[in-house]
Amino acid sequence: MTTSSTYDVHAIRAQFPILSREVHGKPLAYFDSAASAQKPQAVIDAQARYLSHTHSNIHRGVHALAQEATEAYEGAREKVRAHLGATSTREILFVGGTTDGINLVAQTWGRTNLGTGDCIVLTRMEHHSNIVPWQMLAQERGFDIHVVELNPDGTLDDDQFVQHLNRGPKLVAFTHVSNALGTVNDVKRWTAAAHDAGATVLVDGAQSVPHLAVNVQELDVDFYTFSGHKTYGPTGIGILYGKEALLDAMPPWRGGGEMIGTVSFENGTTYNELPYKFEAGTPHISGGIALGAALDWMNGVGMASLTAHEHVLTQHAHARLAEVDGMRFIGTAPCKAGVVSFLIDGVHPYDLGTLLDQLGIAVRTGHHCTEPLMDKLGIPGTVRASFGAYNTVEEVDRLAEAVARAAAMLR
Repeated sequence: MTTSSTYDVHAIRAQFPILSREVHGKPLAYFDSAASAQKPQAVIDAQARYLSHTHSNIHRGVHALAQEATEAYEGAREKVRAHLGATSTREILFVGGTTDGINLVAQTWGRTNLGTGDCIVLTRMEHHSNIVPWQMLAQERGFDIHVVELNPDGTLDDDQFVQHLNRGPKLVAFTHVSNALGTVNDVKRWTAAAHDAGATVLVDGAQSVPHLAVNVQELDVDFYTFSGHKTYGPTGIGILYGKEALLDAMPPWRGGGEMIGTVSFENGTTYNELPYKFEAGTPHISGGIALGAALDWMNGVGMASLTAHEHVLTQHAHARLAEVDGMRFIGTAPCKAGVVSFLIDGVHPYDLGTLLDQLGIAVRTGHHCTEPLMDKLGIPGTVRASFGAYNTVEEVDRLAEAVARAAAMLR
């Protein structure tokens, strides 16, 4: 099985310095992009160039470096706006990552709109980052959380979703792509149904933006958040998109620095306009600029080409791993992104992951920050292979052969 002749995966791999190294004397095969993707040289150079030649604090300075840094940072915001199809940069907030974006919504929109007698809807496949902030707020504010369960193939139960919508939730929050199962959810259809029920919609895009073309206007979501480090960019930076009218109505979360309009002991404080009302303090300037470079890089490859390449890898991985004795796939939805989770009968996932590491193969083992999902499935966790733009069919073959070898040793 091969990918499109127009997709030169070896030329892409050459752009990632880390892929030339060895681990335990073996060539590195990196199958942990769902946890954090590797960085192309273009992103590394963009961050280094800013730090070497442009660094200054932004927005408030009149000198040349301050102006250059501000233009580069705000230029990155425009790149994000264009990539997501947002109406305005006023709708694009720089945050620390997906977790930070969800917490911002919980502590601003949630604190304002949720209280005793209300309910929200989450799903069984959510990452802890889209569970814990709502549990913390529910303990304080007294609202209920209803959970949409899974079908056996790892898709969400549509009938149960409709039943929960009949309860009149104020918020529906769910992931676009499951980090543990790879399931791609029908965001547009679910969002339309939630809006018809009067709910606001938040979507966790941490695992979708790296793999799929996303247009927030077409999806009509109210909030959408993703992380830079899963999107071939740096850690510590991410994006929260929010519809302008919602962001305008929300109170600020953190205070100080850029989020102020005026500050007075006598007359109190006024707040800055969007998006700066939610961006207190000096931001991760180099990270924002490098995130813009990462989106440039992805668009240079082409999102459709990247999606198609990863689809081939995912299909091939399922086919090859199915040949291993005792293989059990966790998540077999018909529409999946680049994630394959599995268990081998009689083999603990941690032991398998450790042996694969000795062969130079990096996979993730454990509950993948989805403990409620694993508890429901009655398993301690899985072995997860997740793919990126740089993985090859040959690496997948190497993975399957290594899994078979390691499983035989561990039985």
